[in-house]
Amino acid sequence: MLKIEDLVVAYGGIEALKGISLEVEEGKIITLVGANGAGKSTTLRTVMGLVKPVSGRIFFQEKDLLAEKTHHLAQLQITLVPEGRRIFPKLTVMENLRIGAYCRRDEKEIKTDLEWVFSLFPILQERSWQLAGTLSGGEQQMLAVGRALMSRPRLLMMDEPSLGLAPLLVKEIFRIIKEINRQGVTILLIEQNANAALQIADRGYVMETGRIVLEGSGRELLANQEVKAAYLGKRRDQG
Repeated sequence: MLKIEDLVVAYGGIEALKGISLEVEEGKIITLVGANGAGKSTTLRTVMGLVKPVSGRIFFQEKDLLAEKTHHLAQLQITLVPEGRRIFPKLTVMENLRIGAYCRRDEKEIKTDLEWVFSLFPILQERSWQLAGTLSGGEQQMLAVGRALMSRPRLLMMDEPSLGLAPLLVKEIFRIIKEINRQGVTILLIEQNANAALQIADRGYVMETGRIVLEGSGRELLANQEVKAAYLGKRRDQG
């Protein structure tokens, strides 16, 4: 579905991505894990056209994404849930959700998708006329995901969806990510919470300083001693 080939991105002469290649298979959950500064967010920003690469290629359903304008990506059914949520605080919950469907004209289907979002996040229905800026952090994250779903994406990219959330809410967000995927949405997820991300991922890539250093199924990476030592809080001698 999404294919990245030999992608190089530089900021002021410093390479943030050093020739990475990865593939996102349709219907799967793919995760990128790594420390801050590894290049995870840069990867998503480049896919969205927010950063121009020095070299490399990005294809979505065999279409060259680097030739597309960022505002056309929603029409291609690619959506990003950005780090920090980026909701519109002075608009209501309902207005935020409606903005997610701004390029759609199928009102009947929009109403169907609203019902779907409310089934995933009942609290959003309860708060539908509340200003988004008055929601809790967890509720704002739910709204950011719900808004993205209103564009009816085939590929949903998520940048640190669990950041800053309480442990119970983290568990709930990952449960909902699995449910969204079960209902047919392909997901590319970047997370510092490697343990939670790899547990739900079909495939994972480990990034370090702009390079992909490991890849495999979520289960394989969870069991990998290097990954355990670096990201899962276990020393190698603990297995």
